[in-house]
Amino acid sequence: MSPNQEPVFSEYETDSSQTSKLLRKFKETPFVPIGMAGFAMVVGYGLYRLKHRGDMKMSLHLIHMRVAAQGFVVGAITCGVLYSMFREYVVKPKE
Repeated sequence: MSPNQEPVFSEYETDSSQTSKLLRKFKETPFVPIGMAGFAMVVGYGLYRLKHRGDMKMSLHLIHMRVAAQGFVVGAITCGVLYSMFREYVVKPKE
């Protein structure tokens, strides 16, 4: 790249630390970390309930936990898509 050309991704090159990149991504897409946190909570709850499942079969318990975790993540992704569509088409000022 020649010295008088400005970089194409100048805003991405200024943030060099991983933490600042992660925080910027969380601000751009807020529902991704919510989905990840919900998934972790469902898995944690499932592991806790694994001890007290009673006479329920292990495979049935695992299927229920998988469906709950996937449902939370798909719900968070759907909310994120709706939120971005709302920002893009409703809140965005007309040019």
